[in-house]
Amino acid sequence: MEPSVPQRRVTIVDVARHAQVSTTAVSKVLRNAYGASPAMREKVRRAIEELGYRPYAAARGLRGQTYTIGVMLPDIRNPFFPDIVDGVTDWFKDTDYQVLLGPGCNGEQAEARVTEAMVDRGMDGLILVAPVSPRSHLERLAGLVPTVVVGRHGHSALYDTVVDDDHAGASLVVDHLVDLGHRRIAHIEHLEKDPTRIAEMPNTKRAEGYRQAMQRRGLAEETDIVSTSYTQEGGYRGAQQLLARERRPTAIFAGADFVAMGVLEALGEAGLSVPQDMSLAGYDNTTFAALRPISLTSVDQAGHGMGSNAARLLLERITDKSRPTVQVRLSPTLVARSSSAAPR
Repeated sequence: MEPSVPQRRVTIVDVARHAQVSTTAVSKVLRNAYGASPAMREKVRRAIEELGYRPYAAARGLRGQTYTIGVMLPDIRNPFFPDIVDGVTDWFKDTDYQVLLGPGCNGEQAEARVTEAMVDRGMDGLILVAPVSPRSHLERLAGLVPTVVVGRHGHSALYDTVVDDDHAGASLVVDHLVDLGHRRIAHIEHLEKDPTRIAEMPNTKRAEGYRQAMQRRGLAEETDIVSTSYTQEGGYRGAQQLLARERRPTAIFAGADFVAMGVLEALGEAGLSVPQDMSLAGYDNTTFAALRPISLTSVDQAGHGMGSNAARLLLERITDKSRPTVQVRLSPTLVARSSSAAPR
């Protein structure tokens, strides 16, 4: 049996011959440029479909645009981030842009490597979700390519931002639990080690919102924060520390739904049930929070809306790189489910 001959890539010349037009006409149609009649556009588009022509991104890049958008995700396992990606892809679905994802792996070096690779490959814009890189690196990227940062507070003259009002979201959780009758409400936060970015991170805002809400409700002396990480393992370790307290909390506010999953694991090992023995609330309102066996009370920070706003801002900045930067702040809502109830 003879080996099959690899198919040759269809070129713009093939499209022009098939449509019986000039390569200039095909180029005008591909660029949606002035001067191509409706009949010519129809002939070229039919030829493109019949031949299966795909524009060569590198060649388009030489002309100034690749029509690709890079989205950096810090952790592809976190179930909240797909909501943001859905918002981004839904916004771009009726455009010529293609969204490509890159894992940041929750580390500065890995994040720098993937974002710089996106710049090197000529992507037209970047959406960075919850980046941990120093502000200097983010601004350097934004100086090279239009950039929107999602889930990180603080203003910049070089990039747009989309954030949730994390402070208000934490207050919603505390108020909900206090209204149910809880006083000993503990919080599991993410330990931020870099002093240069601590003020910009959502975990910092949530911890501040928790502290101030406890004080506002007259419970400052009951404030109890455990610092681990925004991971399932972090929730597990945080819950173990809280269960070892001489006076256990009656409710736990986990800084993320992912953290709440670890809390559930630790409570189950200790023979405790939710909400009979302890109430539990999370943050993000991920898809599994609504699953009936879990039914987790959680703060909805509108991940889809964060993604669509980021896509909108990025497209605006690609069109007009000189416009002033914008910060979009979304208002969260609390979704109460059966994981929170009055204390026994």
